Amino acid sequence: MTMQDPTPAPSSEAESLRASRLAPRTWALLVLLAGLLCTAEAARRELVAVQSEARAMHRAMGRSAQERLASDLELAAQALRAMQTVFLGSDHVDQAIFDRYQENLRANERMPGHVVTAFARRHPGPSYPYELVTPLAGNEMLLGFDSASQQANLQALERARDTDTVAMSAPFPLMQYRGREGEPALGVTVRLPVYSPGRAPLTVAERRERELGALAISLRLAPTVLGALEGRILEYMHVELRDLDMPDDDGLIHASEPGLQPPADAQVRLVEFGGRRWQLLLWPRAGKTSYSSVAMVALTGTVISLLLALLLWTLANTRRRAVEMGRRMGERFGESEARFRALNELLPALVLLVDARDGHISYANQAARRQLGAVIGQLLPSLFADPALGREALRVAAAGGDWSGREALMVPAQGEPFWAHASLAPVEVDGVPHVLMVANDVSEQRKLTERLGYQAAHDELTGLYNRREFERRLQKALAGLEADPSASFAVLYIDLDQFKLVNDLSGHMAGDQLLVELVQAMRSQLRPQDLLARLGGDEFGLLAPATGPMQARALAERMRHCIEDVVFPWEGRSYTVSASIGVVVADRPGATLKDILAWADSACYQAKENGRNRVQLYREDVDTTRRQGEMEWATRLRRALEEDRLLLDYQEVVPLDPEPGDHAPRVELLLRLRDEDGNVVMPGAFLPAAERYGLMPAIDRWVIRNALANADRLHPCGAGLRAFAINLSGASLEDPGLADYILGCITEYAVQPRRVCLEITETVAVRNLRRVVPVIERLRAAGCRIALDDFGAGMSSFGYLKNLPVDIIKIDGSFIRDLDSDPVSRIIVSAIAQIGHQRGLRVVAEWVDDPRMLPLLRERGVDLAQGFALHCPDRVVFQRDPVPPPR
Repeated sequence: MTMQDPTPAPSSEAESLRASRLAPRTWALLVLLAGLLCTAEAARRELVAVQSEARAMHRAMGRSAQERLASDLELAAQALRAMQTVFLGSDHVDQAIFDRYQENLRANERMPGHVVTAFARRHPGPSYPYELVTPLAGNEMLLGFDSASQQANLQALERARDTDTVAMSAPFPLMQYRGREGEPALGVTVRLPVYSPGRAPLTVAERRERELGALAISLRLAPTVLGALEGRILEYMHVELRDLDMPDDDGLIHASEPGLQPPADAQVRLVEFGGRRWQLLLWPRAGKTSYSSVAMVALTGTVISLLLALLLWTLANTRRRAVEMGRRMGERFGESEARFRALNELLPALVLLVDARDGHISYANQAARRQLGAVIGQLLPSLFADPALGREALRVAAAGGDWSGREALMVPAQGEPFWAHASLAPVEVDGVPHVLMVANDVSEQRKLTERLGYQAAHDELTGLYNRREFERRLQKALAGLEADPSASFAVLYIDLDQFKLVNDLSGHMAGDQLLVELVQAMRSQLRPQDLLARLGGDEFGLLAPATGPMQARALAERMRHCIEDVVFPWEGRSYTVSASIGVVVADRPGATLKDILAWADSACYQAKENGRNRVQLYREDVDTTRRQGEMEWATRLRRALEEDRLLLDYQEVVPLDPEPGDHAPRVELLLRLRDEDGNVVMPGAFLPAAERYGLMPAIDRWVIRNALANADRLHPCGAGLRAFAINLSGASLEDPGLADYILGCITEYAVQPRRVCLEITETVAVRNLRRVVPVIERLRAAGCRIALDDFGAGMSSFGYLKNLPVDIIKIDGSFIRDLDSDPVSRIIVSAIAQIGHQRGLRVVAEWVDDPRMLPLLRERGVDLAQGFALHCPDRVVFQRDPVPPPR
């Protein structure tokens, strides 16, 4: 009997080994494929998002290009309008006046393509030779040149003359300006007619008869267009600009790449100005859309997939993977070393290597060679504008000291000197001591810093110092007074009277131009040591050193007279303004900056109270004390708003003959304040200060939001409260956003509008009838009710009642208080109730403090009453102290 060998065959062992190796490889491949599929989908979605964002950005750039180009052209129109008013208001404008106004308008700064501003006087023929030109440099050939000889100019001139509007010429070569090739540069002329002094002419015939000549601003098209579109628009977009009023071959104004055909989907924008139409075509540049996020998603997903696959792959061949990884790391290390060698050459900073023994430069990177020239072999101190500074820097660094973060003026072999931010440090190269210098050009940063410093201290419109710089100089003067009590000075607070009228009637551009002229007039009265500043919209401050009371008053009177003497013509109107001036003389130590400004403001306020257009020297009296008390209350009110210390009480409004089932209470909300010590302050103590210092809108908004947010927690009846009334001040009614704010709060807190009653006083409603009526109508349309408070206190109550869309009238308490003893009061109350009922209004009596008044009010048809006889004010529920739980 034979036995079989139980040992398995070798081929079976090999197959098992191959299977054990195959499983990890298969899983690694599957993980890799799944990861790459997920990565592809994520990259596709990111690509769609990037393309959508790019399209949105391109549309935004198209809108911005259109608006910026139109805005830059409008600057020329505004400048011409300003100059036209000068000719309308003056019989004689010479070159000096013409130059001064152009300097004030800053045409060269505000219009990049500005070439010249000129005036051409009309002569028989007609002909229009130029006689006023600024700037004269480069434009001398225009003096005496007949602008009518250029057809494009003549057409624009006649169109502007007959319409009294700005007209722009077709593009034509500017004879006084030539480009790099010697050919005349393409430009346009913006024109506006000049008429004889007087009111603005209204008809074409009158305009032709009164025409004196024409104003013109010449603009080079290339810098005008490039200045409007510079930045991201030209970087990311192809731009083509055409004049649609010219033949196709002649109408091209600008093309970012001439000869490039716009695609069918290019953006088309129309710029209309001065009677001409410019077509702006924009389409994106190729390769400017960044797909880095798509690449990052794809790269990250791929790397993660590979890492997971490689992790599984190590199960099959750990040693081979380690060897392969080592090889790859070696390759990457070699690449990093090569990149490090090239790093110095590619750095934007200036890198110099200096032999510490003799100071000669042995190496300069590409940026240093480009900016400093061939400097290898030169001494390092020779590159400094101050060689002594260069020698000191080299000595300190070679000795191992700290010479870093310093600014120095560098002088290259060729080119302009520049400011550099430099650092020097010792290094050793091949055993030889060297000094490494790294520097950056900071010239533009210094210019920007200086420009920002000027802007931070000056008012942009007038060029005067601003409030911040004025207070800094005033603080310095106070410090000087502390050190030397004889160094007295005066402060003038100048507030223009009725300046707002100019803005309201003729717009803010007219107001700005008037301010510029007033500043010129005031400057003519100053001494060299005086400092004039613009503190606010129409408020100015003057710091006058070494000035006593008599000199200060005389200076203030001169300023007042010079302001009063300015006659400002604008578009057919002539304006004059006056000034109320408060004067403070600081002649003894101890006063603070806050004291001086408060005293000056108080004196100016007193000047306005005494009739305006006058000078008031600060002095301690009852009015001043009251004024300072209001200022203190204004500060306390701001703090109370910040700390949420305002309170609300409610007083019920009771029907005199309630209908069956009419038991739901109605209330009026009353404002209170909790002071710093926890005491409750009545509104009569702080509301005058709130009205004087413009705090009423903020207080009203606090009341509106808190009342609506807690509509069901105002009265103990909760949601059963039928209506609650909120008082609105006159300042709030002048706020154009008031209605939006109220309706927004109603929507936010889901309050039924019919529960909301808004009370306005009769005097405020009558004074601001034009502004109040649209606000009332909008709130009533939303469902709110309007009550006219203090009715009868005004002089024309019944006359205005038919024009005010209100629901409730509240009779002024002065007629209710003596109703039982004054027959006239009874007649007035009866008349108000009768007229109110005829208009369908509810009539409420205020100040009902005696129960004996109730039958008299019922007899006269009054519907509701309010006063201490019916209900004493209580704190709203949501502000009451919580009741402690029982023990």
